[in-house]
Amino acid sequence: MPTFPIEPVATYRVQLSPEFAFAEVAGILDQLVDLGISHLYLSPVLEACPGSQHGYDWLPPGRIAPLLGGDDGYRLLRETARAAGIGIVLDIVPNHCGVGAPLHNPWWADVLRHGVESRYSRCFDLRPVTVDGAADVIALPYLGSEDDLDALTLDDDGNLHLYEWVLPTTPGSAAPGDDPRVVLNRQHYRLVPHDSNRLSYRCYLDISELAALRQEDPEVFAATHAWLAELVADDLVDGVRVDHLDGLCDPLGYLTSLRALVGPDRLIYVEKALSVPDDERLDPSLPVEGTTGYEQLQLIEAAFTAAPGVIELDEVYRTVTGVYGDGDQLSSLAHQLRESTMRSSFPTRMRWASTAVVQSVLEHTGVDHPLYLVEQALATFIALINVSRPDYPVDRALTAAAITRARAAQPNAEAGFDALDTVFDDPVRHEEAAFRVSELAAAVQAKAIEDIGFHRTARLVSTQELGCNPRVPAIARGEFHDRNRVRAARYPLGLTATSTHDTKRSMDVRSRISVIAQVPQRWNLLVNRILRECPPPHERTAYLLLQNVIGLWPAQGTPDDDVRRRLADYATKAMREAALVTSWSSRNEAAEQETLDWLDDLMSGRPAELIGEFVSVIVPAGRAESLSRTAVALLGPGVGDLYQGSQWWNHSLTDPDNRRPVDYSRSTDHPKYRLIRSALAMRRRRPASFGAGSGYDEVRTIGTAARHLIAFSRGPAAGAPPEVVVVGVRLSHTFYGDEIRENAIVELPAGRWRDTDTGDEFDGPVTAAALLGDRSVSILELAED
Repeated sequence: MPTFPIEPVATYRVQLSPEFAFAEVAGILDQLVDLGISHLYLSPVLEACPGSQHGYDWLPPGRIAPLLGGDDGYRLLRETARAAGIGIVLDIVPNHCGVGAPLHNPWWADVLRHGVESRYSRCFDLRPVTVDGAADVIALPYLGSEDDLDALTLDDDGNLHLYEWVLPTTPGSAAPGDDPRVVLNRQHYRLVPHDSNRLSYRCYLDISELAALRQEDPEVFAATHAWLAELVADDLVDGVRVDHLDGLCDPLGYLTSLRALVGPDRLIYVEKALSVPDDERLDPSLPVEGTTGYEQLQLIEAAFTAAPGVIELDEVYRTVTGVYGDGDQLSSLAHQLRESTMRSSFPTRMRWASTAVVQSVLEHTGVDHPLYLVEQALATFIALINVSRPDYPVDRALTAAAITRARAAQPNAEAGFDALDTVFDDPVRHEEAAFRVSELAAAVQAKAIEDIGFHRTARLVSTQELGCNPRVPAIARGEFHDRNRVRAARYPLGLTATSTHDTKRSMDVRSRISVIAQVPQRWNLLVNRILRECPPPHERTAYLLLQNVIGLWPAQGTPDDDVRRRLADYATKAMREAALVTSWSSRNEAAEQETLDWLDDLMSGRPAELIGEFVSVIVPAGRAESLSRTAVALLGPGVGDLYQGSQWWNHSLTDPDNRRPVDYSRSTDHPKYRLIRSALAMRRRRPASFGAGSGYDEVRTIGTAARHLIAFSRGPAAGAPPEVVVVGVRLSHTFYGDEIRENAIVELPAGRWRDTDTGDEFDGPVTAAALLGDRSVSILELAED
């Protein structure tokens, strides 16, 4: 196993901005040291498109952003962090770069000026098309309609302007006074409607402002990673997080090159969701420490969700919306959404993938399959597949099974499925075809399920999160422990996410919302009363929004103007993502305003009283389970990843809400802060019990109330005597008071165990009443003789 200069204990994610740049990050290092953090985990640090709020639209070839402090500022932060004993993990974005401001991206600007003859054309996944008789041009989907061309202008420097876009022109093709449309017709690009399906370059999902990069080309890899190679040479980075791994042509090839660049003693984490309930696994051939931890987020979320309550919530949801929300219906909805999204958002990539399959099979076998049958087969296959990307070797059996299911569902496309079988029987031989199909499948999954689907259904929105599968919202404690044993053996240093910059809701919001499943009848009463007091214009949208209102509602009082604004912003985004009453491409402002007015009516009067009463009932359980989840995430297998501000209660919704500035002047005398500090101190005292080779095992709980506890041990090796025991409360709404806690007994491993919070010592079986009192977590350490 590699030895890292700074052994990972926990990462702390910071969202950089001009207002919170390298200098400001240096100002919070003392607090991170106090918490016990081992690594800063920084959002993208490279210069990005003007006005970027996130840095994922970076500009090649890549330099550290002057707005964040530039190279000097970063080096000073590194020096300061190292002196404090903290390493740095950088978020890198190899899959794509920003092209929404072409003049600021020298590579893209050169492609637009010179077309396929540009020396940078090899950097992008270009597919020039014919537009209005002009061959081999790049189609830019900037038009709402052809009428938008009336707004086209030409500036004194020969650049074309259309609204916010400024486009370079071929040298000598524009002169002052020229008709802008005539100048446009002289270019290597054309402007087309965004829904014209004539996109001529691959982009990130369906976002045309983010163009995909061809990292499979060694020259492109070298050029886009030169900045990182310089940091590695100067020992200025301890690890990287790879954004959107499944968008790359050759994930294994890319990671092999990246590992060679950073060396064996730096951390590599990959952003990749795994459908663990469907047996999808991270391919063991990838040279990484693990994922960014969404599969652990799903595991923890499911372990803290009340399965019987979810069944009752399905009935509530159906009664209110007329739509079923159970597993079978969600599976059917997922299949429908994948296929409709593929055809509406990715028709160009679907055509590329189908054509690649036909050509590859013809080249290698001599069999010419009809393109239309391959398209039919491809659409059905991607609609039914349960893995995020089908060409990883570890998932070959799952991919074959999906093709078999698809073949049965679409018997009239036999030849198309024969072609898919040929490709995925040997994806290395059919590399281009396998990539085109697999990248399309990953894009469809992200867009259809995470963006659209998670805003269209709402049985229990805490289970509708990145990495989660609302079809399987809860798991048994035995499965929870089995999966943790496997992770401890395979990926002991993989990250464990609870809240991230991408999550739909922070862990504290999810913890509170998940309590709804513990009080389904009370929730049913609330929903019915709210609907009577405040009839919504659209029930499905309202049901989703009401749960998020519950998650963000203050523990005391009613929402202030800031919370109202945040909820309104979230509601607008959620409605457009769902595309039921409005959408990003076809906005129905009247429908949006009706729902926003309804949402505002909830904030005062009788509806606010009802919501406040309900929130006051579930807040204690939500907070108790937030603490339990935190302990499980930090002391279970892997490396806990804390999102900025999560050392206090953090009630945030999806971005940009979760990128709000953090007030680091808050008191550290806070239950969550104290728990994090205690948990990470334990990891530092007992490193062998948490690192590579460490052991994990279930600690048995018995009694009529045992289901309310999750307990496990950690030790220096699998099967070795444990050194640490963690006991956390789950399903806590009805687990208060000594009477019920006397009926939950923890069978501690052999030895004398000291509670790190109270100092009390225990051995043998102990009741939750004696061990926990009124607390929700106990961290126990083997007492020294």
